[in-house]
Amino acid sequence: MCKFMNASFLARPDADLPICFQQTVLVWIPIGFLWIFTPWQLLPMCKSKAKKSSLTKLYITKQVLAALLMLTAVAELALAFVGDVRQDQPLPVQYTNPSLYIVTWLLVLLIHDARRFCLRRDSGILFCFWILSLLSGIVSFQSLIRKALQVRLGRKLCVFPWFCLNPEVTASFLSSVTFDWYTSMVFKGYRKPLEMEDLWDLKDKDKTKTISAILEKNMKTMVKKAQAEMEKRKRKKRLRENDPDHGSNMSKAQSQDILVLEEKQTKGKRKGAKGDSGPHKDFPKGWLLKTLFKTFWQNLLLSVAFKLVHDGLVFVSPQLLKLLIAFVSDPEAFAWQGYLYATLLFLAALVQSLCLQQHFHLCFQLGISVRASLTAAIYKKALTVSSATRKESTVGETVNLMSADAQRFMDMANFIHQLWSCPLQIVLSIVFLWMELGPSVLAGIGVMVLLIPINGFLVTKAKGIQVRNMKNKDERMKIMNEILNGIKILKLFAWEPSFEKRIKEIRARELRDLLNFSYLQSISIFVFSCAPFLVSLASFAVYVLVDENNILDAQKAFTAISLFNVLRFPMAMLPMVISSLVQTNVSTERLERYLGGEDLDTSAIHHDPISVQLLTWPSCLCSVTLDITPGSLVAVVGAVGSGKSSLVSAMLGEMENIKGHINIQGSLAYVPQQAWIQNATLKDNILFGSELDEARYQQVLKACALLPDLELLPAGDQTEIGEKGINLSGGQKQRVSLARAVYNNADIYLLDDPLSAVDAHVGKYLFDHVLGPKGLLQKKTRILVTHSISFLSQVDNIVVLVAGAVSEHGSYSTLLANRGAFAQFLNSYGAQEKDAPDEKAAGTGHATGARSTKSCQEAQKETPKKLKGQQLIEKEAVETGKVKFSMYLRYLRAVGWGFSFWVAMSYLAQYVAFVGTNLWLSAWTDDAQLYLNQTYPPGQRDLRIGVFGALGVAQALFLFIATILSAHGAVQASRVMHQRLLSNILHVPMSFFDTTPTGRIVNRFAKDIFTVDETIPMSFRSWLSCFMAIISTLLMISLATPFFALIIIPLGIFYYFVLRFYVSTSRQLRRLDSVTRSPIYSHFGETVSGLSVIRAYGHQERFLQQNESTVDINQKSVYSWIVSNRWLAIRLEFVGSLVVFFSALLAVISKGTLEGGIVGLSISSALNVTQTLNWLVRMSSELETNIVAVERIHEYTKVKNEAPWVTGKRPPHGWPSKGEIQFIDYKVRYRPELELVLQGITCDIRSTEKVGVVGRTGAGKSSLTNCLFRVLEAAGGTIMIDGLDISMIGLHDLRQNLTIIPQDPVLFSGTLRMNLDPFDQYPDEEVWKALELAHLKTYVQDLPEGLFHLVSEGGENLSVGQRQLVCLARALLRKAKILILDEATAAVDLETDHLIQTTIRSEFANCTVLTIAHRLHTIMDSNRVMVLQAGRIVEYNSPEELLQKQGLFSAMAKDAGIINAQTTVL
Repeated sequence: MCKFMNASFLARPDADLPICFQQTVLVWIPIGFLWIFTPWQLLPMCKSKAKKSSLTKLYITKQVLAALLMLTAVAELALAFVGDVRQDQPLPVQYTNPSLYIVTWLLVLLIHDARRFCLRRDSGILFCFWILSLLSGIVSFQSLIRKALQVRLGRKLCVFPWFCLNPEVTASFLSSVTFDWYTSMVFKGYRKPLEMEDLWDLKDKDKTKTISAILEKNMKTMVKKAQAEMEKRKRKKRLRENDPDHGSNMSKAQSQDILVLEEKQTKGKRKGAKGDSGPHKDFPKGWLLKTLFKTFWQNLLLSVAFKLVHDGLVFVSPQLLKLLIAFVSDPEAFAWQGYLYATLLFLAALVQSLCLQQHFHLCFQLGISVRASLTAAIYKKALTVSSATRKESTVGETVNLMSADAQRFMDMANFIHQLWSCPLQIVLSIVFLWMELGPSVLAGIGVMVLLIPINGFLVTKAKGIQVRNMKNKDERMKIMNEILNGIKILKLFAWEPSFEKRIKEIRARELRDLLNFSYLQSISIFVFSCAPFLVSLASFAVYVLVDENNILDAQKAFTAISLFNVLRFPMAMLPMVISSLVQTNVSTERLERYLGGEDLDTSAIHHDPISVQLLTWPSCLCSVTLDITPGSLVAVVGAVGSGKSSLVSAMLGEMENIKGHINIQGSLAYVPQQAWIQNATLKDNILFGSELDEARYQQVLKACALLPDLELLPAGDQTEIGEKGINLSGGQKQRVSLARAVYNNADIYLLDDPLSAVDAHVGKYLFDHVLGPKGLLQKKTRILVTHSISFLSQVDNIVVLVAGAVSEHGSYSTLLANRGAFAQFLNSYGAQEKDAPDEKAAGTGHATGARSTKSCQEAQKETPKKLKGQQLIEKEAVETGKVKFSMYLRYLRAVGWGFSFWVAMSYLAQYVAFVGTNLWLSAWTDDAQLYLNQTYPPGQRDLRIGVFGALGVAQALFLFIATILSAHGAVQASRVMHQRLLSNILHVPMSFFDTTPTGRIVNRFAKDIFTVDETIPMSFRSWLSCFMAIISTLLMISLATPFFALIIIPLGIFYYFVLRFYVSTSRQLRRLDSVTRSPIYSHFGETVSGLSVIRAYGHQERFLQQNESTVDINQKSVYSWIVSNRWLAIRLEFVGSLVVFFSALLAVISKGTLEGGIVGLSISSALNVTQTLNWLVRMSSELETNIVAVERIHEYTKVKNEAPWVTGKRPPHGWPSKGEIQFIDYKVRYRPELELVLQGITCDIRSTEKVGVVGRTGAGKSSLTNCLFRVLEAAGGTIMIDGLDISMIGLHDLRQNLTIIPQDPVLFSGTLRMNLDPFDQYPDEEVWKALELAHLKTYVQDLPEGLFHLVSEGGENLSVGQRQLVCLARALLRKAKILILDEATAAVDLETDHLIQTTIRSEFANCTVLTIAHRLHTIMDSNRVMVLQAGRIVEYNSPEELLQKQGLFSAMAKDAGIINAQTTVL
């Protein structure tokens, strides 16, 4: 028996492994590997339902080859027996090995067959087996060649199944490991910008539907457990509260109470006894992370395995480096050792990078799966959430759960494994370092530990600043939002400067904080960049000083340095991961509160087949009992706030019921008070997911008076309606909402005041054709909430609500006879409506009545797209192709050239110092050879330590200077860019805001400015330092081995090409990601705001599916982006591994000429380069992605401006003193390419005259006001005010001297006083006077803050009527000579309307008043009436004259029920 293993085999130049070792161990490793894993490979045969795939040539080839190999093994066994017969005394191995191989090849045949059940036909296990066999085979092979014996390589054939049908599902093992299947996509992305259609679909197991189903199943069980826990907590708490002595002497009554309470608790899992409401209400805790773990455990375990292998290999490289340095320093060493070490370094690096990329791939996949499943869960919850839980959070907060909190989880998933991996790496590093340097390592580690609290302190400081800054940001965005929503008011009142000032103040605070934050960041970067060098300085200095026998040689120094480099990463990561964990914790709590909240409880709604419906429903309603007969029309009336809408909500089951129930028979349709319109075509909005029945659809359109509107819309019913129905007028939205209900053909209709937003004549038409006794819905049960008195005589039953209770109900005549509250109300306000004649002029009924209140401006607004078709809003431009270089220059110009230059210089100096430090260290380690057997002179020692320290400090200082300078530069750039953007947006004309959705502009101020503030400076800095680091590393390797310079060239070319290919693909994928992400949130926001409608119609399932597909589309682009990153990383790390390999190889080749120090330097730098190369590409692509923000901001600083606010020609002081207006042949159009809206108007309006302007929709009424304020510029003709041509003066001079009371009362958040007088021009007495005249004085005096009462966003905390009165007070305060009154058609009740009219008559008696009327009653007492039709004046005279002349005006008056000018009381 030969020697099994002996050092003598290796201790010679032609080292070889002994034959015994080759024939046993090397044979058994691959075979053992295969045998262990075979059972898994054969599983598909046993359990698969799938049918086998067909035979392919490749499969047959593989099977034939495997069979041949098996035959060779049989032959070998036969030969052994023959030898035995010849008495050659063969070795046992000669029997065992062939037998083992026979079994092995049999298994290979089986595995090949089993793989036919799988989509992916090749097997990773087999691949590894072939590789192992190949490696062990190579060893034997070279031994055989050396002995020049017969070559027998039968079994070493590498049969590798190599085919790649497109993508991942069918990708082979090698292709999966190297992500080679993705290459075709990268090429495609390089050739042309990728579109969504180019991306591959997600695998079924990654689709949102699949993941969310599993998550939901796990979630249900976990939440149940958590709720049980919560009940326990509550019970304990109650026991404690109810009884200080903990139940020892609990009275009988008390225990009874508790029982009752507990019963209540369990009933329907009603959460919260009385004390539990409010923000700190208890909720099921601690179930979310468990659920996620249960759902994704496989992924987690697999990634742990990969990470472990990687972490182990990380520590192999420093050990190999140590061996290599020893090899170079030892002249006796054999050459093969060097080559072996170099090869092993390469292999270690390669396997390490493959494992790391697989690990990352799994982590990112986990991230997007978690995000998708949480998004789906949040969406699903939103559809079923109870109104109590819903009221706890605003729409914005709920959308935030989806956008911010789910995103947090995604980011956390990428780092989750660092939680155990970092400590592991730290411990291992310390162990290995101890082996190198002994106890003096503790000095280095001490320095690291000292840095942690410093870092912690900086982090908490920075966090404080961040929190403050988020507040500033939110405030700035809130005001920005308001400015954009109320831009028209700002322009009409010339208030832009005041708001610009407010934003500038906030922005200044924000930038100040940003600068402080950057300073802190600079200090922390400084500390961190000092760290590695301080650590090595401390360790080496202590090591050398402790004992003079300790000489720092190359082996120790560079092994230690590469170990310290390994240590840097986990040390830096750990605090980041921990702070990320803290943030995720907050998100976990928020999600648990929301997802664990109670669902809508519809138990109070019964569907028993009884015709009567009975409800007692106390909540906002004290107690209501009603019977409603099927097929009847019931009107619900009552004052504002008497609970009409609450009654409707209760029927829908949206209210919390306390006792009693509702019985509803049949399906529901619901028309809410504020129409909810989806961002889809008009047709889709009406069909609302039902099948199209053309005849019925046309009938509905006709009945809802939508046909005339379809003519106005550019693409008829295919017109896309913007978000929140932005391109429809209020009346149109309401009619679309009504049409949706009518088309839905339900049994019961709940109509919450659908007629308030439409003109009187349209309202009448709708009532006659849809709601009334002769309408489309005559057979259905209709419950109509209404303010309008005129229809009450035609309904079957009237319910009068007072303070949430039914005060009386019965038919119209009954109630009048009762002489109750209802009769009084009718008598006071019904006068003018009762005179209306019942018979409607047959001719005018449809043609004129059906026109909507759509202001002419809006009608015009959409026409231009007739050519372009249906889109109102152009798709947001997605930039394609390379980012222009000029963008970088533009950013640097904003930073300032001086700053830019000095930042670059400081970085350069830092890296010069860095190279210096390293070269000095390498020289220091060579002293070990110089003073080999002498004592090391202390002077030399101190010099070495001193210079090493000085160079290190210089390095850190330069970096500090660079970061401080770049912080200043970045803040400077942010200031300049925001300033330009803001001032330009405030100067652009109104038409820009009509065609650009606010979201897009807000995005520039939020996301893009944030990018310029925070992301770009970071990216720029990282890019610069990566670039410098790579240059300096390559420089050091070339210094050590000059030949390396030749290798840099091909590697550089390869690197450049990979980079070019990748960046173009990645950039486009990022763009696709951001474009496909916004629909998720906007669809969610839309759903939340239209919840009651979706629930009423029962369309939850359809919306869920739509959400799933929206998320999947986004997932597709994100997944593709993730894979593209892995694809790149594998290739770059391969370049890195080659750099390591060649630097080691060249060191081995030029062994005699090199010192150990310089070799250590060159290879330890090379080991570091892989990461840096990766970062450089990452940073380049990130910088390209982010610089797009500069491009987008720039785009909006180039929009054309309106006329200047103030020109050289100023109007005289006190102008206009008379208030005379002259139109001279005035023409105007909305945009250059459109038709004229006013076609040459000529008229005089005398001083102090009251003129009413009337006309059908689209006649040009609103355009008239827009012209007076020059919101529209003239296309011909002039307007003179007091003899001054208004086009000659500045816009603000003009607008500040006119007053308007606009149609929609827009208020801004801020104090009430700021809403009346933003420039603080008037003293308080005048403001109070104005409020008194506007009938608001008593209301404001009752408020605790008086004039400084805070108005919430959009004036939400005032009623619509009060807002209208505030607008009136605004006008009274200005008291200009000319007042324009764009009459409010909104749901202002009759009383408020009356107040406004009276005040205007008395207060503006000596002003010129132009009233744009929608209701004719209001202008019957004007001096003259101007009737417009199609942009021309057709009649212009006193109302009396016009009524007698049978013209357009008298026809309109007849519609409105006015017979002579005196009939109106109002």
